[in-house]
Amino acid sequence: MIVAAGVRADHLTTARRLAARPDDWDVAPRFDPAQRWYHRLLDEPGLEAWLLTWLPGQQTDLHDHGGSAGAFVVVSGTLTERTVHVPSGGDATLVERALPSGAGRQFGEHHVHQIVNAGLVPAVSVHVYGPELRTMTRFRLERGRLVVAAVDRAGAQW
Repeated sequence: MIVAAGVRADHLTTARRLAARPDDWDVAPRFDPAQRWYHRLLDEPGLEAWLLTWLPGQQTDLHDHGGSAGAFVVVSGTLTERTVHVPSGGDATLVERALPSGAGRQFGEHHVHQIVNAGLVPAVSVHVYGPELRTMTRFRLERGRLVVAAVDRAGAQW
């Protein structure tokens, strides 16, 4: 996908398009009880897409996307997104939003969130990022503040 300078790519439209065509995926989703399973569906200059599976209880750490904007769509099951909320002059807290099958979420370059399958059934999702992910910073919330836990790099941690 080529985007003219100053025009933001619509990652949510791309995620919805990919999610709606599972017969076009080059692999079928797999579920791994030891860790979340993932597979790259699309790798184009400036854009990538991933297929992820989530067994009940599987989750990400609180993380950003290293300056990449993105979107995700829940293909099946329900995922819960936890985002950081900082009221004026207050401590940071996590706000939860349940996203059922068909729901999608687009986010900007500075978005910090955690995704968890808090339900009782497996879930599948499609995630799109632009530009491609190069780093992801993992955080923890301590006394109302975000603290960097680690910085993961493409090719090393995923």
